[in-house]
Amino acid sequence: MTISVLLADDQALVRAGFGSLLRRARDITVVGEAATGDEAVRETRRHRPDVVLMDIRMPGLDGIAATARITGDPELAGTRVVVLTTFETDENVFAALRAGASGFLTKEVEPDDLRRAVRVVAAGEALLSPSVTARVIARFSPGAADPAAPASPARDRLAVLTPREVEIVRLVASGLSNDEIAARLVISPLTAKTHVTRAIAKAGVRDRVQLVILAYESGLVHP
Repeated sequence: MTISVLLADDQALVRAGFGSLLRRARDITVVGEAATGDEAVRETRRHRPDVVLMDIRMPGLDGIAATARITGDPELAGTRVVVLTTFETDENVFAALRAGASGFLTKEVEPDDLRRAVRVVAAGEALLSPSVTARVIARFSPGAADPAAPASPARDRLAVLTPREVEIVRLVASGLSNDEIAARLVISPLTAKTHVTRAIAKAGVRDRVQLVILAYESGLVHP
């Protein structure tokens, strides 16, 4: 299976560099490029890539707003966005997650890590360490993890899950992959994936990263 990627960055040299690195992988193909946020949205709708590598700071519509438009489009439900930036700040991480990004990398990422990131996100996994997720949730949602706090919409959305699915969500929020969850619970990787998929659907979130955010905001897991 070949993974299709769209590159969105206002610097032609950056796009060329990332494109060159990705094209070295036999299972990854670059299907398009964009220099602005508006162009990124337009080209994503045109090519329907598996993954968009999105710069944050671009002229006109920025990468965060472009990400929100892409992830908010039901026709692009199969596209995942990875935000790439030189500015590794909590604000940018949180804004990217809130906009629906499935991952966050700095532009100093190593070539092998970049290609691995594309594969991980295309496979539906989260591309953000639990420590980073916990940090941004703790900073920007300080009351979310208070077990004594009144019921919240986030808690209500998780209330529909079965006890097994709640357990799965805790493990997902801890940063475990499907294979690691399977090993921990002594179930097959396919069964673990099925549980995660059902939890995502029942909680009404787009993907694994949004499920992690919901877990923190509901107080199910604590930073």
